[in-house]
Amino acid sequence: MRIAVAGTGYVGLVTGVCLAEMGHHVICTDIQEEKIQLLKTGRSPIFEPGLEPMLKQNLSNGRLDFTTNPKAAYKDADIIFIAVGTPENEDGTANLDSIHAAAYTIGASIEKDVIVCTKSTVPVGTNEKIKEIIQSVNPPPLQAEVVSNPEFLREGSGIIDFFNGDRIVIGTESREAASIVEKIYLPLKIPIMKTDTRSAEMIKYASNAFLATKISFINEIAAICEKVGANIDEVAYGIGQDKRIGPHFLQTGIGYGGSCFPKDTKALVQLAGNVKHSFELLESVIKVNNRQQALAVLKAKEILGSLKGKKVALLGLAFKPDTDDVREAASLTITRALKDEGAKVTAYDPAAIPNARKVLGNTIEYTMDIQLAIEEADAAIIATEWDHIKHLPLEIYTEKMKSPIIIDGRNCYSLQDIRKHPITYISIGRPSIQPSKVKS
Repeated sequence: MRIAVAGTGYVGLVTGVCLAEMGHHVICTDIQEEKIQLLKTGRSPIFEPGLEPMLKQNLSNGRLDFTTNPKAAYKDADIIFIAVGTPENEDGTANLDSIHAAAYTIGASIEKDVIVCTKSTVPVGTNEKIKEIIQSVNPPPLQAEVVSNPEFLREGSGIIDFFNGDRIVIGTESREAASIVEKIYLPLKIPIMKTDTRSAEMIKYASNAFLATKISFINEIAAICEKVGANIDEVAYGIGQDKRIGPHFLQTGIGYGGSCFPKDTKALVQLAGNVKHSFELLESVIKVNNRQQALAVLKAKEILGSLKGKKVALLGLAFKPDTDDVREAASLTITRALKDEGAKVTAYDPAAIPNARKVLGNTIEYTMDIQLAIEEADAAIIATEWDHIKHLPLEIYTEKMKSPIIIDGRNCYSLQDIRKHPITYISIGRPSIQPSKVKS
């Protein structure tokens, strides 16, 4: 099948490469010339484990191509996937400018009947607008059936998720279009759910909102654990054994970030408001997360007092490990708060420094050497649970730091291991450890 993909961001690129890997002929299009030229050389503009080798392989075997010419991409396509960005407007709603532009360009470029699948996360009713735009530019008898096919790819494990997902959602009023799209995914042997368009659009928002709710809930429980002397690790494990709850997304920390949860939760609150429904639960989820991201600096001030002139090592910039994405990352909130307090910040990250520098500029120092980051530091704040950080021998902190103080925003280390070292250790929802309590 000949497939075109509009947009070579995270979702579009992973989708296009994986569809080519399945044997389809895929051409991805984007308006950014520099990105397309980079992709043509087999290099990926994003950090995603396993993506670049698959990209190179499918370029070499002729199943994958890239272009800035939408006409070349769309005119012979059987299916077009829209995977352009839907960033957040100032009022929290989803910005659909790129979606509408893609629909218009598709309408102006297609020369035969086509199925348009929307991968982008869009508010309920958007797919109807996409079809309306396409038909206004290219009216019948040419047919463009529109299908809502939301993505559920996690950054850092996108390829794994594509080939081993929990479900595939196909939302459309056209049975024929649903059957054709279903055939693409059947070889994956993943459960396929066919539904109406608006329900499919809602499934994506509801999924992300529910996961965000679990995260904020466990962070609230962690706050209570700290005050009553309980251990959130034990509590989370205990409630996660309940099959009705499950163990996933019960890892406490300094909040969620990335391109999906923050944007989608706010968009769903706005969507609810548009139909005169006050989504009080989700509003609280967002409030809790905003508060959680500020927690690490508050804990640092409790230990050190004034942070003015103190060197703070910020360990991790990406919003999660195995990605270079810093969108809505807790590290950004932490950095700005540290700078406001007058601290000198040295940040470590193995992948996200270029993207962080675009946001933070040269207001802090950056390094890809974790030991250099913590050298002579007054405190270290862990913001991302990279394996490089989780597996760092704890004696390195005592050897390199001016005062071995760790504020662990991701609970990377076990309390048992920490107690073997002269480290002041503050984590989330667990008892604090002071050097005087160190065991030999």
